[in-house]
Formats: sequence, C-alpha cells, structure tokens
Amino acid sequence: MEIDQQQQMTKQTVRALVQRSHRGPKDLTLTTDRRRPAPGAGEYLIRVGAAGINFADVMQTYGTYAGGPQAPYVAGFEAAGEIVGAGPDIETPLRLGTHVVGVGSGAFAQYMTMPAAGVLPVPAGWSDAQALGLVLNWATALAALKPLGEIKTGEVVLVHAAAGGVGQAAVRLARHYGARVIATASPAKHSTVKALGAEEVLDRTRPDLATEITRLTGGVDLTLESVGQATFKTSLSVTKPFAGRVVVFGAASGDAVLTTHDLVFTHHVQIKGLHIGALALHQPSLYQSLLIEIEALIAQGVYPPGTPQLHPLADGPAVLQQLEAGQTHGKHALDPWR
Repeated sequence: MEIDQQQQMTKQTVRALVQRSHRGPKDLTLTTDRRRPAPGAGEYLIRVGAAGINFADVMQTYGTYAGGPQAPYVAGFEAAGEIVGAGPDIETPLRLGTHVVGVGSGAFAQYMTMPAAGVLPVPAGWSDAQALGLVLNWATALAALKPLGEIKTGEVVLVHAAAGGVGQAAVRLARHYGARVIATASPAKHSTVKALGAEEVLDRTRPDLATEITRLTGGVDLTLESVGQATFKTSLSVTKPFAGRVVVFGAASGDAVLTTHDLVFTHHVQIKGLHIGALALHQPSLYQSLLIEIEALIAQGVYPPGTPQLHPLADGPAVLQQLEAGQTHGKHALDPWR
C-alpha cells in the first residue's frame, strides 16, 4: 500500500458531498470533516475512485426517491474503487486491493461502504471510471430489454432519453439483439444517438411525435419509458395493442397518471415497472444472470469501456442541476480526490 494511501486510511475524516435539505441539488455542499465509514456485516469498505451520477441522485435531493435517505446524508450510491476493508459474514470475499464496481450509500465521498453481494470486479484493463454504469445503467437497460421487454429479432424498440446513461446502453443492446431502434433525444444529442445505431432520432417535444413514430414504424413492439409525464401518453399510443410492451423505469419529467379505465378501453398494452435495486433484492438469481450476461457482452466487445465525463467532487451540485435541466448527455461522474 502506498504511503499516501496509508495516511488516508488512518484519517478519520473524509471529503464528501452532503445533502442538507430536500430543496434540490443547490443544497448539496462539500465538507471535509465527514467521519470515514466502517464496513458492517456483509460489506466492503471502498476507497472510491469514481462515483457515478444518476437521475436518482437528483430525486434524492428532493426527498422523492422511494426508500432514499433523509437529509442530511452523504449523497451518491454508485461507485467504483478499491476494496480496502471488509466486515464479517462475507461469502467468498474478494482480496483487499481488488477494484470493484457496485452500489451503496454515500458514494460522493472518498470512502464508502458497499454490500459485498452486489459488487463486480472492474474488468481487466479498465479504470474505475470506465466501469461505472455496469451494475446500474447497463443492468437496467438489459433487464428492460430482455427479461421484462422480451425483445425479439426484427422488432421495433422505442428508447426515450436515448442520450443518457441507460438510454445509450439500451440503443446499443437493442441493435445487438437485432431490433430496429427509434429514439428520442434533444436535437443537440441526435448525432450521438445515431452513432450508436438508432435508425431515427426524434425530438420528444415535437407536437406530432406520436404521429411521426407511428408513420415510421407502423407501431412499436417495445417501449423503454424513463421520461414520464412528457412522453408517457405517446408511449402508450404508439405501442402495439396487446402484444406491445412498455417497460417503465423512470419519470424524469414527473409522474404520469394511468387509470384502469385507460387500460380496459384505450391503451391495450402490457406495462411493466422496473427498479434495478428492487429486482436485485426480490429476484437475486435473475439479477445475477444479468450480470453474467453483461460480462459476456464485455468479452464480445458489445459493451466497451465507458467514457464518463469526470468532474471534481465540488462540481457535483452543478452537474446534478445540469442533469435535472436535461443539459447533459452520456455518463457523468465525480472524482472525490479532486
């Protein structure tokens, strides 16, 4: 272990971003006196190399993320880094020094704890930052497309917010599995999504969005819905009746309302909800199968190393505000040591 890392390990305080209210990212503040966490049973202590930024982090800052922590708390939940400590009761523990990616609490800090059962080793040759998204963005996209979405070769898949972390993974995967992809994204991001293999990329704010999607496709087999209120009605109307599936895993623009009357008389589609953390908790074998498939996709070159935009820890509040405003594309991450 390097001398500077030994010194950091003996320190009892760490740099961290603390959310002090439910008023949004503006109240996320940098502190240097947060106590370094200790791993509990079944947990690793991780020296964070890079922490992923997700829309759920924005929701947490308003206290609207179901089951999320209540302020004040160290923000962030996705990270990759080095195992530097371990609690008791870990089955087949990984060696200290192993770099892993996973989720836990307090990722926007120099050290965090992480449940050992949910980590994966960082792929050989990849940096910590390049591995971000593996157990969240890509696992969510894969779950939405395969076990829930039941994607088949030749089908048409509609991906909303296709320039985001999950969206980009979904476009890549849908093309890999032989689907035609129609996507929505803001105009400045269309070239990025096109380069991933989308056949058409549309602005979700255009007033004739549903009409244009139907004209292009004749009806969508599978819709991945993460925007919510702004696109939900369109998603339901363009998805094929009865055989069509809508997988909902986000509501970035706010909640949409759907009644039983709508389902019986208007929107005859299959609607499935997805939260990757809940899936991992309630269907651990299915979640593990997703991670195994992701490892195969990495080996096949379908899943390349990530290219997140890495920011200093102090920039976290500004990046979260940009994400909330729809001004980002791709994956963003924080370096807690900068």
